This record gives sequence, structure tokens and C-alpha cells, in this order.
Amino acid sequence: MSVSPAAPASVSASASASAPTQAELLGFVRRAAADADLIASLPLDPEGRTWVRLDGPGGSEAWLIGWPPGTGTGWHDHADSVGAFMTASGELKENALAVRLPTDGWTTLELTEGVDRERRLTAGQGRAFGRHHVHEVLNESTDRHAISVHAYYPPLPRIRRYSRAGRIMRLEQVERPEDWQ
Repeated sequence: MSVSPAAPASVSASASASAPTQAELLGFVRRAAADADLIASLPLDPEGRTWVRLDGPGGSEAWLIGWPPGTGTGWHDHADSVGAFMTASGELKENALAVRLPTDGWTTLELTEGVDRERRLTAGQGRAFGRHHVHEVLNESTDRHAISVHAYYPPLPRIRRYSRAGRIMRLEQVERPEDWQ
């Protein structure tokens, strides 16, 4: 399910002359996640993620996302975009790599030990991240939705999706905006 209304005035951001920083994106997702009316406006589906596009700062791409119990993104990155996300309700788990993967020219890599990072983000917690950040986001609850706000700049040029078995990471697919519109 996807709906795309304009963001409420309380969280919309006017375009600026310069690209938003990671700190500005984090500030935006923090304000949006604290907007109870916005969070309550998201339709939730018991089986699949739902989302609403928001008006992010400085021309960024922003989303309000609902996560049914047991759902997740799978391993992916946001290519050349920086970003931020914040949990508005429930709890999300982020598994991430503390190493930058090569951006092109590979399909299989063996990761070294010690590169895995895990964060549990409850309501009001989030993080910013840089270009080529590889992670997966999960709602591990068995009975409760989670809701989060995400922002990316520049708007996502592509998403690379990966599979992972132990220390082996494989590039499975490259998606472009026309694939998810």
C-alpha cells in the first residue's frame, strides 16, 4: 500500500539553497517522529509495510513507514545518498556493517570478523548515516507495529540489495526509482 499526501505543515521543510546535512536530516526525522497527528495518520496493514511520502528538507526524499510485526528490509544500501531515520513508535532493530563495501565491480565478498553492528531503536531513537551505508532494518516484535521516519539526500538514485549467509555478502539486485514508483 502506498499513499503520497503532502506533509503536514508542522514537519514540512522549505527548500534551501544548499544540500541538507546529516544533522539537518536527523533533526527533520526527529520532529516528524514526534508529530503525533502525523504518526496517527499512517494507515497500517497487518501483513505489509505501508508508507507515506513526506516533504523533506532541502529537496530530500522522506518517508513515514509502518512496519507490521516480523517485517524488515533485508540488507541494502542507499548508494550515494546520506540519510537519517527515527523510530516514532514500537522498536526497530538495525543490523549494519562498520565497513564500507566497494561500490561497483563485485558480486560476492567475504566480510571480516568484527564488522557487524546492532542497534535497537525505540520510540524517539534514531541515527544519521553516510553514503554507502549497508544495513537492514527489522521489526522483530511478534505483536506490535513499529513506525519510523526516514530522509535521504540526494533523493535515492538507486538501492543495492544484498543477501547474506554468515560472512558472505552477495549483491543480488540494483533498483532504481522507476522500480519502486
